[in-house]
Amino acid sequence: MSGIAEAFEHGGWAMYVILFWLVMAIAFAVERAVYLFRASINKDVFLTTMQKCILAGDIGRAIKLCGAANAPLARIVKAGLMKVNRPDSEVQSAMDEAALRELPKIEARTAFLGLFANLAMLSGLFGTVYGLIHAFEAVAGASGAEKATALAAGISEAMNCTAFGLISAIIALASMAVLNGKTQGLLDDINGATVQVMNLVVNNRSKVNLQGLQQS
Repeated sequence: MSGIAEAFEHGGWAMYVILFWLVMAIAFAVERAVYLFRASINKDVFLTTMQKCILAGDIGRAIKLCGAANAPLARIVKAGLMKVNRPDSEVQSAMDEAALRELPKIEARTAFLGLFANLAMLSGLFGTVYGLIHAFEAVAGASGAEKATALAAGISEAMNCTAFGLISAIIALASMAVLNGKTQGLLDDINGATVQVMNLVVNNRSKVNLQGLQQS
């Protein structure tokens, strides 16, 4: 740890700028990871439960289970089931409207990680250039052994900024890749599940218990 603290100190003021972008990237990544984890449900189990309820005509129970799940997929399906006594187009429209509310929440803020990665890298590059300029200025005004010391200090500042900027960018980009994968998985689950539920509703309208729907 002492070596890291020493390298940070040798990197100069630019290290604090890079650190700011790194902290921002970590904060956004943690917030997104928590949200996506809470938004996830087992699609196969959910669809199996919905299928059993719809085939049994128990739409009221299906709606209650969707409300208990408290996930984007469940809320979208619930919006469609609430309109199951209406024409198919209205059921689909209700799901589409709910999806328009839920999908932006799933995709929100992840793209900022790419921005933070670029800003960290550019800040590291700026710190590198500044360190080299500072080194050459110090060498120009020094004499004898002082030149080597000044040059070494400037190069150390430059390289530390480069390394920290690259490390911060790698962390941000790796987090973005993982979160994008999780986000795409959720979107695929929602698209697939809503189509399957819609088909179940359309093909089993004769079994729907409208009284149970009104009670829910």
